[in-house]
Amino acid sequence: MNRRIKNLLKAAVLFVAFPIYAQQGGMWIPSLLKGMNETEMKSLGMEMSVRDIYDVNHSSMKDAVPHFNGGCTSEVISNQGLLLTNHHCGYGQIQAHSSVEHDYLANGFWAKTLKDELPNEDLEVTFIVKIEDVTKSIMEGVLATDSELVKQGKIAQNITKTVASFPKETWQDNKIKSFYEGNQYILFVTETFKDVRLVGAPPSSIGKFGSDTDNWVWPRHTGDFSLFRIYADKNNKPAPYSKDNVPYKPKHFFPISLDGIAEGDFTMVFGYPGRTQEYLPSFAVEQILNDLNPAKIGIRDAALKVTDEFMRADQAIKIQYASKYAGTANYWKKWIGESLGLKKTDAVAAKKKFEADFIKRANKNKKTAEYAKLLPEFEKLYKQIAPYALSRDYYTEVTLRNTELLSVAYKLYALERSAKMEQSFKDRRDNLIEAQDRFYKNYNKNVDQKVFEVTVNLYSKNAPKEFLPKELKDIDVLATSKSIYSESKLTNYEGFKSLVEGSSDEVIKKLNADKGYVFAKGIIENYINTISPKYEELNTQIEALQRTYMKAQLELYPDARIFPDANSTLRVTYGKVDGYSPKDAITYGAVTHLEGIMEKYVPKDYEFDVPAKLIELYEKKDYGQYADNGKLPVNFIATNHTTGGNSGSPAIDAKGNLIGLNFDRVWEGTMSDIYYDPSICRNIMVDIRYVLFIIDKFADAKHLINEMELVHPKTKQNTKK
Repeated sequence: MNRRIKNLLKAAVLFVAFPIYAQQGGMWIPSLLKGMNETEMKSLGMEMSVRDIYDVNHSSMKDAVPHFNGGCTSEVISNQGLLLTNHHCGYGQIQAHSSVEHDYLANGFWAKTLKDELPNEDLEVTFIVKIEDVTKSIMEGVLATDSELVKQGKIAQNITKTVASFPKETWQDNKIKSFYEGNQYILFVTETFKDVRLVGAPPSSIGKFGSDTDNWVWPRHTGDFSLFRIYADKNNKPAPYSKDNVPYKPKHFFPISLDGIAEGDFTMVFGYPGRTQEYLPSFAVEQILNDLNPAKIGIRDAALKVTDEFMRADQAIKIQYASKYAGTANYWKKWIGESLGLKKTDAVAAKKKFEADFIKRANKNKKTAEYAKLLPEFEKLYKQIAPYALSRDYYTEVTLRNTELLSVAYKLYALERSAKMEQSFKDRRDNLIEAQDRFYKNYNKNVDQKVFEVTVNLYSKNAPKEFLPKELKDIDVLATSKSIYSESKLTNYEGFKSLVEGSSDEVIKKLNADKGYVFAKGIIENYINTISPKYEELNTQIEALQRTYMKAQLELYPDARIFPDANSTLRVTYGKVDGYSPKDAITYGAVTHLEGIMEKYVPKDYEFDVPAKLIELYEKKDYGQYADNGKLPVNFIATNHTTGGNSGSPAIDAKGNLIGLNFDRVWEGTMSDIYYDPSICRNIMVDIRYVLFIIDKFADAKHLINEMELVHPKTKQNTKK
């Protein structure tokens, strides 16, 4: 990276001014907060130092915020490795330990002693040890005149070399991520703990209160939390599960504030936001809004309706499909809200207005005039990629994500392709057999058949005709479904195992005689041969163009406040507790209370039922030390810029104490991944006092409360006994 771009990147991190696209959000790298970010945070009310947030040489907040299983965030809340995250983040583990006899989803789970805590296969948490800018090393030897393929090859080689050579301890790992569309590279030294045990979870009537109806909306009344514990070896180092492991002694854990929040209070969210696309051109946003989102929403809407009917009629199916249903519904509803928000804020018009200014600025200088050609090139490429992108989304949503038989067939297709080497085939087959054992425990043939019928019907009717596989042209969906689900061996575990037993030649022969596999194989190979190559070719060109576009924005707007898009790396976002007005004559406050739960209460409704004990505590107003002026706070909102991956992130007050945990965004503001509008974008958090109340008063798990450090920061009173 040349010196000019390096200085621009530093300026982008440090300078506070009116930002591009009128954004006032931001997801900032914690090691780069010193300077104007810190000044702005203090102007909003922060009383701590940025060294309290990130410090390499001393313990800091980064040491208490691990990545939870690669998809969520969590926080350490005791000196014995007690870990807090969302109920929906731990949902898969809670479900895995549940049965009809011991339904922890319905009834909750609370370990009374360390021995009662439940181990979880394949669950891990990862801490950041150090963050280092390695852009110079990664870009060494990369020339502007190189082709895109050559550039990526050199970068990949440099990444491999740097990961291998950068100093770390034997139990640690090095990972490198690109920022600003490949204009900056940062290395993370990490350590991962793989013995993480379930400690406690409220019943779903608390942890998922409001379920899919309330998901992504405000006002919210959800106790979305669960508790785990990190275990380490006797030297406090990461280790696989062992009965001899002991609770982890963290470098830092969060004190918990009992003083609560008020409108205008400073808040900070620390976590691992997954993916944003804040700097897309208008042509990309139009395609998302008009083509891609409607297709994905339609497929998931059909699949969810089928699954919901089965879940309501059968408790065993409800347990089997609870986690899968929640995962499918989550982004279905998010895409709906995203589209509504993009339309409401007229995001495409705002992007076009910026692009007109961008071209004007580029043309002012001969050195930057080439940048003016970027947007016409974007327009051309997005027109070319449109049918391929839409075909890709239909293929992905139907084949890989919503129809389970087809997703199993995809894994078997990968197995067939590995058959050239017998040992590789055998290893893959053995791993697949083990994984599918878990899969089929949560599989129901009748549910999947109906999902197949509705999703395949949409695929055949609405995907671009020129790229449809022959299997989907003029298809009789019901007849095909009946034939496949009555004859294919992919509908149960024993049948699956019988297909993959024997040598590679024997397995391939059996697979290609199975109706379900043959049907799926035709769709898969059509995608691989007809859609994927051209999509990848065009997308590679778009990505290269986007990298130049990002570089151009940094160069043409040197005073803009430009943060790198989210990429599942540790980030800081900050703001204030604040209500909002999403529509004319509608204004929402920033805090909800237990009264709101009782107002929504519908007996025996799976979304809005309320446990009898919670009703009893409410009627007695038995809130203990967790009440605020006689009322029990449940959720609150603020202006922090969050996204998927921030689920479970700690919400932190001005002094560095835990005041809640992030779990959602308001529906009207879910477009913040693409276009942030501070007037309607709000993140939703569980008030930590509601979490403590449920643990203490509802679950009677006072031994967990006694582990924590409870404080009154306004009076500097420590309540730990």
